[in-house]
Amino acid sequence: MSNAPRLTALDALHRSLGATMTDFAGWDMPLRYASERDEHNAVRTKAGLFDLSHMGEITVTGPQAAALLDYALVGNIGGVATGRARYTMICQEDGGILDDLIVYRLGDTEYMVVANASNAQIVLDALTERAEGFDAAVRDDRDAYALIAVQGPESSGILKSLTDADLDGLKYYAGLPGTVAGVPALIARTGYTGEDGFELFVEPRHAETLWQALTEAGAPAGLVPCGLSCRDTLRLEAGMPLYGHELTTSLTPFDAGLGRVVKFEKEGDFVGRKALEAAAERAATNPPRKLVGLVAQGRRVPRAGMAVVAGGEVVGEVTSGAPSPTLGKPLAIAYVDAAHAAPGTEGVGVDIRGTHEPYEVVALPFYKRQK
Repeated sequence: MSNAPRLTALDALHRSLGATMTDFAGWDMPLRYASERDEHNAVRTKAGLFDLSHMGEITVTGPQAAALLDYALVGNIGGVATGRARYTMICQEDGGILDDLIVYRLGDTEYMVVANASNAQIVLDALTERAEGFDAAVRDDRDAYALIAVQGPESSGILKSLTDADLDGLKYYAGLPGTVAGVPALIARTGYTGEDGFELFVEPRHAETLWQALTEAGAPAGLVPCGLSCRDTLRLEAGMPLYGHELTTSLTPFDAGLGRVVKFEKEGDFVGRKALEAAAERAATNPPRKLVGLVAQGRRVPRAGMAVVAGGEVVGEVTSGAPSPTLGKPLAIAYVDAAHAAPGTEGVGVDIRGTHEPYEVVALPFYKRQK
């Protein structure tokens, strides 16, 4: 196998825009185009345009597609209405998180599972293995789609100028087929920024046409192209977990404070059920650590892996950290011992290269948009 990074259908376009490219999960992706702070602020106040073609699409079809997904994933997927989407997870037998996913129900017997780029192969393999005995087919559709996102308060207005699809009737976590700028697309009202926005799944050969049309339609509203760097600060402010940081195979959804995605009430067994029932009990009675927000009192930026300290003891670990353009202070998400996890807990700091910098413990998310 060659180790050359995979290129999205928009690769030449990113380079023509002067993007700084980076390797991300084996893909060459735009990190930023100009200023990541400006890109971040554009999404919070106007709109931003993202290439997310590195995400992994897996199609599950057949009479038992719903039954397979109910068995393979922790969510109640059979209960998702056609045209709607659900945030869920796929876990190991021991309850550890293999990936967090969005599942779209495209039809009675057709679903699209969207996995993180770094886990797409793992999820594909797990679903294929778990499909044994079900009348359902699992198909790798990573090459069948390019994914373009428009995020921010102006995104709806920009998209409306290019489609006759009923965007006002499209709820959050819903998706419908339509045409955008003459290009057939699955239009989903989803995103990873904490703002209103849309994700558009299209054939790779149409990606450039769609990107250019959105760029032109969005120019008067202040839309700018955005890279992975601001996507990370946007999701951090919105308290959204990132696989490999807040979510790993050594953690269950209950450890991550996301136990709500595990649906014990659904019929039948599912992979990890027993381990997750035990994890739910632990989390309710004696949680080891809790996921919290930390807001810096100083200017130094916390990074993943740094120790959270209190009274000279290590009481947790930072999973994500960055300066927040919206709040104007450095922020961190961290797993902290339950005794120090309550919002407002005094005396908590982060060990930044030997100095214990003071931090305030807050509930997540740091930022919530005004609806």
